[in-house]
Amino acid sequence: MKTLATFGRSAKRAEALLRQLEERSSVATTQLEPAVRRILLAVRRSGDAGLRRYASKLDGLAAETPLRVSREEMAAAWRETPKELRQSLQIAAKNIRRFAQWQMPKNWTRKAEAGLQLGQRCLPLASVGCYVPGGRYPLPSTLLMIVLPAQVAGVGRIVVVSPRPVKETLAAAHLAGVTEFYRIGGAQAVAALAYGTPSIPRVDKIVGPGNLYVTTAKKLVAFDCGIDMLAGPTEIVVASENGDSAFIASDLVAQAEHDPNALAVFVTSNAALARAVDLQVQKQAVGNAIAQQSLKKNGYILITASPKDTATVTNRLAPEHLSIDRESDLQWVRHAGSIFIGADTPQSMGDYISGPNHVLPTGRIARTRAGLSVYDFLRVVTTQSYTAKGLGILGPHAIRIAEAEGLRGHAASVRARLQTAKASSRKRKEATAS
Repeated sequence: MKTLATFGRSAKRAEALLRQLEERSSVATTQLEPAVRRILLAVRRSGDAGLRRYASKLDGLAAETPLRVSREEMAAAWRETPKELRQSLQIAAKNIRRFAQWQMPKNWTRKAEAGLQLGQRCLPLASVGCYVPGGRYPLPSTLLMIVLPAQVAGVGRIVVVSPRPVKETLAAAHLAGVTEFYRIGGAQAVAALAYGTPSIPRVDKIVGPGNLYVTTAKKLVAFDCGIDMLAGPTEIVVASENGDSAFIASDLVAQAEHDPNALAVFVTSNAALARAVDLQVQKQAVGNAIAQQSLKKNGYILITASPKDTATVTNRLAPEHLSIDRESDLQWVRHAGSIFIGADTPQSMGDYISGPNHVLPTGRIARTRAGLSVYDFLRVVTTQSYTAKGLGILGPHAIRIAEAEGLRGHAASVRARLQTAKASSRKRKEATAS
């Protein structure tokens, strides 16, 4: 890892680095867009034929292999999974589902004032496509993280796609109760989900992480199909003034092993701790080629002038994963995808078992959105209901604003009801008087 002080003689170099890291916000998809557009167009025009052509070329899918994974195949994978792993997956599933249930927003209706009721209805999406990566590492945990919140939200049709799905991923699908699973991946899978083919009806939204081709495809279909976010390589920031150097290093190495382009940063005003963490990282990364590669390329230790500066630098980075020393540090955290509090909270627990989602915003998107959650599978629809009395109170104000904007039809739609209400009231009074 490269060590740099944010003050003194290296202040200018540190500021240049921070600005560079702040500019990582855009996922570098431009170079891939022409190739991905060709894949999307081929699937959109040729349906299953285009899908199979690229699935064969890029994922090695044999012509005789069915696109759809049968429920029997998923059940068999579950039976073949070691008992201990099945138990761990069950615990993870329970925690993920429970957390999504706790997150679930409520329907409500309230009396705003006399004659006016306002409310909201939380309506699930009709269909979602869940992308589960199948590249460098099999990720059954990701399947649980994206399928279970969709189920809790009440999504009617949940489709899973994954290239070359391994036994563990199929076992997780069986555990989650997945009924529609296709052994496809890459941009061609995104195209199938977004536009549909004879074998795979289109979905309303695509969620889940993937490689740069998947991310580029999601970006290009975003006007035709909803997406969750454009996720880049894994990111970790540890901000600590008095943490355990071995623990801090272990988190940095763990997240760095995800991807050769992962970003790993330790921020502290404690120079002695910085040196200890650097030594521990070197020691713990031995034999972990991917972690060594990413730490050499994108591993940084930033020594600040004070804990206050540590907070400022950390918020500028707006990381996907953030570890802090204690609960009171939450007061200064403004931007992070998921926060891990205290020395006994390794980030890997969040990747697998705790319950909060591990599909998180990268590239400083944490400034504007949080990680995947039950909210990604819902639409919060507002409701409003007036009585004649309520319309009589607020209607004239709406008319005044509409006329100020020059929208006479808007004003007329309110005025017509007010006039009818007045006429009805007058008739009632006349009837009572007679």
